[in-house]
Amino acid sequence: MFANPASDEIHALLKKTRTIAVVGLSPQPARPSYFVARAMQGFGYRIIPVRPAVREVLGEKAYTTLADVPEKIDLVDVFRATEHVDAIVDECLRLNISAIWIQEGIVNEAAAQKARSAGMSVVMDRCIYKDYVALFA
Repeated sequence: MFANPASDEIHALLKKTRTIAVVGLSPQPARPSYFVARAMQGFGYRIIPVRPAVREVLGEKAYTTLADVPEKIDLVDVFRATEHVDAIVDECLRLNISAIWIQEGIVNEAAAQKARSAGMSVVMDRCIYKDYVALFA
């Protein structure tokens, strides 16, 4: 059964992360993905929106897929339904992305275990914003 990393490991992950690609980042301020990404941007992280059919979110150019992002991604933050997580993990593995954060309310044990078995840092069913505030505020 999948278990999230200990708090000290999550702290270390957030401390070394600089660039977060947010898959499913909505351009609508009322959506949780927008609120979380804007907050993380406010904490100093570079946010890269990954969402088809959107040109820009939070002042950053949006990309259709992770593979389209022209710079190094430290962590992928997932705001997509459970059934999309397998494909996102597969794309992360193809691109050698070292960490994935599957947001609160999204659970895909098989995908999380596949990512971890391949050497990725994996956090699942937790909110990156809440953890950041709890660990750094």
